[in-house]
Amino acid sequence: MSIPIFSEMETNFAVIQSRFEHCSDLTMYRWSYGPKLGNKALSIYFDTLVLDKRTNYFRQTLQDLITHKLGAGTEVTLEMIITCFSHHVTSQESAFLIETMEQAEQFLLSGCLVIFIDGWNQAICYRTGRFETRQVNEPVTEPVVQGPRESTIENLKKNIGMIRTRIQSASVKFHLIKTGGRARTTLAFGYVDGAVKPEVLAAFVDRISKLPDSDILETSYVEDFLEERTWSPFPQYRYTERTDVAAAAMLSGKIVVLVEGTGSVLICPATFFELLQSSEDFYQRTIIANCIRLLRLFAFLIALGLPSLYIAISTFHTELIPTVLLLAIIDSREGIPFPAFAEAIIMVFIFEVLREAGIRLPRPVGSAVSIVGALVVGEAAISAGIASPIMVVIIALTGIASFALPQYNLAIALRLLQLPLMILSAMLGVFGFMIGCLLIWIHLIQLKSLGVPYMAPLAPWTPSEMQETVYRKPLRRLMKKDKQSRSPLRGKS
Repeated sequence: MSIPIFSEMETNFAVIQSRFEHCSDLTMYRWSYGPKLGNKALSIYFDTLVLDKRTNYFRQTLQDLITHKLGAGTEVTLEMIITCFSHHVTSQESAFLIETMEQAEQFLLSGCLVIFIDGWNQAICYRTGRFETRQVNEPVTEPVVQGPRESTIENLKKNIGMIRTRIQSASVKFHLIKTGGRARTTLAFGYVDGAVKPEVLAAFVDRISKLPDSDILETSYVEDFLEERTWSPFPQYRYTERTDVAAAAMLSGKIVVLVEGTGSVLICPATFFELLQSSEDFYQRTIIANCIRLLRLFAFLIALGLPSLYIAISTFHTELIPTVLLLAIIDSREGIPFPAFAEAIIMVFIFEVLREAGIRLPRPVGSAVSIVGALVVGEAAISAGIASPIMVVIIALTGIASFALPQYNLAIALRLLQLPLMILSAMLGVFGFMIGCLLIWIHLIQLKSLGVPYMAPLAPWTPSEMQETVYRKPLRRLMKKDKQSRSPLRGKS
């Protein structure tokens, strides 16, 4: 049950003080106004959330009640204040009234200044400057050679504003949701009305409405509640920190999710081929974009199966290797005490540790440690007879191929799948490798994202949409298709 604001200022003071006990950054001070300064008021705000503390919000608002410059405020009465704010008189600052203590607590924690007037059962709330956030700069995880360099930040309204600037249409819809828990984070989801499929939107709204009253601190928290197969290694949604990617996704019928306090934008639903695409594919020439997409597809296959394929062929099917190459492999493996499987496991483990160390260390040190560490450890492993040169080359190619994938969460999925594929290849050879690939394929075609098949348009087969996967048509043909799809005459001819 909500607690109303009391007419007695001291009662309000006691309630706020009890709610925010032991909060040293809460500022509460009493002041006087009116004839003979006989009227009392109480201003409350968090010193760590209110930026501009020099501004006298109350004085600037009441200036509209006085025909001359407001002095000590001895001409202002309680009746004038109630009349002013009850009828929404124009003021220089954005002020509004609140009626419950829960509202006062909420707005105080969001960086507002609240004023309680003695003798009035309502409080005046001012929206002050928000806490300092990171400035808009270039994306860190999605750099491009050609294209926009505008990245999202940790301010929800700013991110929505940047997306609306790119799509200046009334069909762009954003809905704000206040989560429960102690964090009380605000999240928003947006879409383009008419572009998103109604069944996809209905499935999304049904799942987002079941979001429990828990503390949502990052966009990935929302992903965990939206996805259908939590234990699948493959990401069912994709992330971006680029406003142009978010805007393009909305125009293509996607739903974007933004959370206050994080710059990651969740795009849903996602398909497998979309995870292999980059925003720069649409900023380059058609032939270059298609070659790069094919290159990424090959990088995906290398990152997934190169170590397993080498283990299977070198262990069970040496007759498939050309004689000269086979002799070179045998010569390089001379003196290695481990089989190819154990050798690959050791090198993959070392590579993953180096990669994780390079990520967690400070940026000036991390890159040096990862590069120098890989060179030193690789050379030392060869010299010590722990690994062969060909195995070091294969593991290095596998790691480099995973770096070529645009989505980091897809690269992590491939790192997880390497181990079971290597085990099957070490046990059954190429036959085991094929069994592992078949199991992965069956899992992919069964996977869905908000009801959309994960491998669409390959499974189910839709030839008319294949130009949006590995092959990209010229932009003028894509734009012409989009224009026809939005035409009200389509399907009536």
